[in-house]
Amino acid sequence: MKLSEYASYDGLGLAELVKRGEVTPQELTALACEAIRLVNPQLNVMAVSMQELAEKESKSALPNGPFTGIPFLVKDSTLHAAGVPLNSGSRLGEGMIYPYDSEMMRRFRQAGLVTLGSTTAPEFGFNVTTEPVLYGPTRNPWNPDRSPGGSSGGSAAAVAAGIVPIAHANDGGGSIRIPAACSGLVGLKPTRGRTPNGPDNGEVLSGLGIQFAVTKTVRDTAALLDAVAGPDPGAYAWAERPSRPFSAELDEEPGRLRIAWTGKPFSGTPVDAECLRVLHETVGLCEELGHELVEVLPEVDYEALFVATMHIWAANTYHGIERLAKALNRKPSEHNLEATILKAYQYGATLTAHDLLNALDISAQASRSVGRFFEQYDVLLSPTIASVPFPLGELNANNPDIDLRSWTEQVFTRAPFTSLFNTTGQPAVSLPLGWSADGLPIGMQFAGRFADEATLLRLSAQLEAARPWNHKRPVIHAASSQ
Repeated sequence: MKLSEYASYDGLGLAELVKRGEVTPQELTALACEAIRLVNPQLNVMAVSMQELAEKESKSALPNGPFTGIPFLVKDSTLHAAGVPLNSGSRLGEGMIYPYDSEMMRRFRQAGLVTLGSTTAPEFGFNVTTEPVLYGPTRNPWNPDRSPGGSSGGSAAAVAAGIVPIAHANDGGGSIRIPAACSGLVGLKPTRGRTPNGPDNGEVLSGLGIQFAVTKTVRDTAALLDAVAGPDPGAYAWAERPSRPFSAELDEEPGRLRIAWTGKPFSGTPVDAECLRVLHETVGLCEELGHELVEVLPEVDYEALFVATMHIWAANTYHGIERLAKALNRKPSEHNLEATILKAYQYGATLTAHDLLNALDISAQASRSVGRFFEQYDVLLSPTIASVPFPLGELNANNPDIDLRSWTEQVFTRAPFTSLFNTTGQPAVSLPLGWSADGLPIGMQFAGRFADEATLLRLSAQLEAARPWNHKRPVIHAASSQ
């Protein structure tokens, strides 16, 4: 198989070739490593390379899963793989190694995925771009002067550039959906409790965070969710199991859905004209497909929810840094933490138990309000972010002149539509349904009812068939880099 062929397939397409004996896992691993060699110097997507380990793994007796032998990358954040450094995008955490897999990593392996290493991420995931001091900026393969988004920016850039067809990502405020939008990918944030957090965490970011992936196609998303969904033993809470596999939903028509839509963020953030253009095109497409579209949005006390979210992030940043510093016998300081992250850590240290519980109460009230809204509507459509992929250098987490509130505002107003569904725990997906005049991807977000990924997947498959995107290639891509 040629590299150009390898880079054109999605995960299930490659897995079918492996099952038919037309290509081996070792060949796929070699092709992915060649793609890294050619493309990574231009994009800087790799945090840690584990080529020798991947080559050994690809020659072993791999599990018989939906993605047996398919090259894979894990994000340098939260999820840990045995023997692979988990630096959390931070000088403070550099060299942290777990001797065992997290439950989600174990399930990725059981799906047959072969791990080549880890991808870049901003420090402790607190950014919507991927430009940490530890690694330097990761570049967008559609335009290397632009950001691939964050915090799963390295994973998204790697998939968009054809290095791997699937990469791990996680999402505490939009970190799957934002880079998917910036990089022209499918980015599903599953329902809270749909994927496991064990054995080291009950709920990531007090329930805001969830583990999953970015992919090229809706069918890869559905098949991977089938492979990894479900609680692990002793899980704190979980979403109810679906009545049938997620992959089976793709064969079903979504029916006539009642879809709410908006281009007006709760924050009042201006939305780029090109994003609004694609939004209106998507509204028209959904109407053509037979759905009912209503321009409306749920009622939310934005200021109260913003402060609550900032407190949850700061409290968890403090807790995570303290735990990591203790494990590595290091002292958090300006020498190993970026300026805004240090401020989040310091602010988190001042918060009381009352502050955190009050923030969780406010979040619960917002969830009730949004839940009532979704009794009337099946889906809410909006842009994923408020602009086209933005230039590198605009969001500097190491700027000492920015206080925590200003930094949080900068981060969350870049993607003003995503974090609400981390609060409510509802599933939401970004789909690459439009392109700017100069060829940059523009993502549209569809949010569904709690535990109803099925409706989102059926609608996503319908939209993918009507406006296919997997044939599009960025300017930096493994297929054109030989």
